Amino acid sequence: MNINTEYFKRSIETLCRAYSLIKTVEEGSIDYEMYRNSLVKSFEMTLEQSGKLLRKKLTPFFATKKVVDSLTFKDLFRHALKFSLLNEDEVNRWFKYRDNRNNTAHDYGRAFAEETLLLIDDFIKDVSRLKEVIEHE
Repeated sequence: MNINTEYFKRSIETLCRAYSLIKTVEEGSIDYEMYRNSLVKSFEMTLEQSGKLLRKKLTPFFATKKVVDSLTFKDLFRHALKFSLLNEDEVNRWFKYRDNRNNTAHDYGRAFAEETLLLIDDFIKDVSRLKEVIEHE
């Protein structure tokens, strides 16, 4: 199954660019806040794309598309582990990313943004790996 990952690739590129730019400016400056906001939004968008594309990747493993469509985000990653698409450490990190994202519903403040920044190094590695998994035939 060929899955279109063009938007996903672009989301990852945007995430990486925002991350590289935030390292070049002084913390607390307007530029820092601008890049941090971009980074957090890119994190959120890339995370959502990850779930959508993993759902497509998992569809052939199930009897019907309806079954896959009923899976929660975390269930998708549990099945990715079950079918050896990802390893346990990767899946546990994906759970942390999702938990972090779910916190945005309650806290859009600076603390949340700074907490998200702490996840970005691993997230970039994991999302790049997931892209490879999704693109692999």
